[in-house]
Amino acid sequence: QVQLVESGGGLVQPGGSLRLSCAASGSSFNMALMGWYRQAPGKQRELVADIGSGGRTNYADSVKGRFTISRDNAKNTVYLQMNSLKPEDTAVYCCNYILGKSIWGQGTQVTVSS
Repeated sequence: QVQLVESGGGLVQPGGSLRLSCAASGSSFNMALMGWYRQAPGKQRELVADIGSGGRTNYADSVKGRFTISRDNAKNTVYLQMNSLKPEDTAVYCCNYILGKSIWGQGTQVTVSS
């Protein structure tokens, strides 16, 4: 059974940067579609970015040009580099693994505030 563990969240000032990591246990990570989602209080969960097994990426319009998703298959890890953070980026960020089934991490809190 694949398990996902996110890290890297925290409190950052507007304009700052954070790098989230999601480490996956188990095999077949390199074949999975990996995504980052976020959910702010009172809002629905939304896709932030995803990356396919071949490295194709997809971003929400709200983060294009500011966030970068990447993966290291040797480390079974997907990253989300977040730059130029805004207060509206505040949310719980969750990692998602899709390969025949969908698996979620527990999430990491990102708070952008002065």
